[in-house]
Amino acid sequence: MKIKQLLNDDYTFPDVNSALDEPNGLLAIGGDLSELRLCQAYYNGIFPWFDANSPILWWSPNPRAILLPEALHISRSFAKFIKKCAFHVTINQAFANVIDECAYRQHNEETWITSEMQLAYLRLHEIGIAHSVEVWSTEGVLVGGLYGVSQGQLFCGESMFCRQTNASKIALLAFCQYFKKQGGQLIDCQVLNDHTQSLGARTISRTDFMNALRYLQQEKLPKGMWSPQSLPFK
Repeated sequence: MKIKQLLNDDYTFPDVNSALDEPNGLLAIGGDLSELRLCQAYYNGIFPWFDANSPILWWSPNPRAILLPEALHISRSFAKFIKKCAFHVTINQAFANVIDECAYRQHNEETWITSEMQLAYLRLHEIGIAHSVEVWSTEGVLVGGLYGVSQGQLFCGESMFCRQTNASKIALLAFCQYFKKQGGQLIDCQVLNDHTQSLGARTISRTDFMNALRYLQQEKLPKGMWSPQSLPFK
């Protein structure tokens, strides 16, 4: 099957069911990372993933990795850590710093968070679609966090980073608790790996994911949910 080459003035994507089986989920190539194209991609269950030496690649894998906020796995050792840790967690207070740290974390892993990607998601953040969670040490240093894209009651997680033990897990814990409390139903983890599976993620079919996406996109979250604020966790 031939992969569609996207043109800069054409913002339509192929049907996700036309994505390749190998590599799993590759749907289209090229185009740009404009706000319009990225919004169209996430609306249709598609995300960009490529490295600095590749053209822009667009994906919709089958199966799809997801995490229910209430299903986050908390190990016995992590539960003990939660009780004694003194981290402070916030939302949308340092988006640029979080995505920069995520890119730095992957620097030696042929990062897909290129400078072009960072600027693109900063634009999504500025229009209120991309969001970050920050974890701060007692000294006020950013030590962990995550970012992603909101789609109603579904959140598309993109990446996380950790500079102190369990800092990224604390970011995810605080976000899951807050997201669920506000009515959030599902976190998209894209592709299952050992790390996301250890956190409680599982896979569902692309069809089931698309059905959930279509439903949850229409379900609104409370006004002001994404306002910069502190996030408690327990």
